[in-house]
Amino acid sequence: MKALTFSLRVDPEERLDLSALTPAGLAGLTDVQIEKLRVGTTRDPALVGDIFKVTGKDPESIIFEGGSARFDKVGTGLSSGAIRVTGNVGLEVGRKMSGGSLQIDGSAGDHAGSGMVDGRLEIKGNAGDDLGGPLAGEITGMEGGLLIVRGKAGNYAGERLRRGIIAVLKGCGDYAGYRMIAGSIVVTGRVGAMPGYLMKRGSLFLDRRPENLAPTFVDCGETDIAFSGVFDRFLIQEKIMDKPLLGARPGKFGGDVAVSGKGEILFRRGK
Repeated sequence: MKALTFSLRVDPEERLDLSALTPAGLAGLTDVQIEKLRVGTTRDPALVGDIFKVTGKDPESIIFEGGSARFDKVGTGLSSGAIRVTGNVGLEVGRKMSGGSLQIDGSAGDHAGSGMVDGRLEIKGNAGDDLGGPLAGEITGMEGGLLIVRGKAGNYAGERLRRGIIAVLKGCGDYAGYRMIAGSIVVTGRVGAMPGYLMKRGSLFLDRRPENLAPTFVDCGETDIAFSGVFDRFLIQEKIMDKPLLGARPGKFGGDVAVSGKGEILFRRGK
């Protein structure tokens, strides 16, 4: 059965809320019913049929042919199946995902992966600020799953991360891992100021010694633990990396001692 495909007819003139276009949301609907779904966010909102040509039948495999920075909330609540966007997306892609696979071939806006519980979200381009982070008023950010950004990420990547793994492969902005509760963040490339600031627990894994670190981190010197090798193998097996990240004896900073101080920043020595 051919994947259910939404081919972009025209660039949207308004921001679109595409949260309804998931396998669960579209199951059992006819083409006519899908085309009549509202996706616009203005007083006279656009319908699916105004923006997309709809083909294919399999709602468990959804493809958006073409993208836009106005495509908000793609894959919201995704629990199973697969969604792929062959272009850019806007805000809150993968919001509250609990399963399945979501692939963005372009870049994404702010709050990508916010509230994720499970599943795999992969962004081949760049991501905006607050990657995996909470929305205003929320206590925690990402709570599980695997979030991969092949390009760069903005500021506050992994804010209030509670569980799961975030990987950013071409560097990120300031305050990565801000107020982390637990979980793991991987960054290759340059990291901005104050990584791990006010983290309680959890781990940041870097391919180089961090610069502009908060003074409330303690230099623990060189480590000799088996975990670094195990984690390197995991990254390669999941096709996140094609070579080891940390090496056999990474360096370590402990902190942030301004809070509970049980977190860690592990980094590859010699870079």
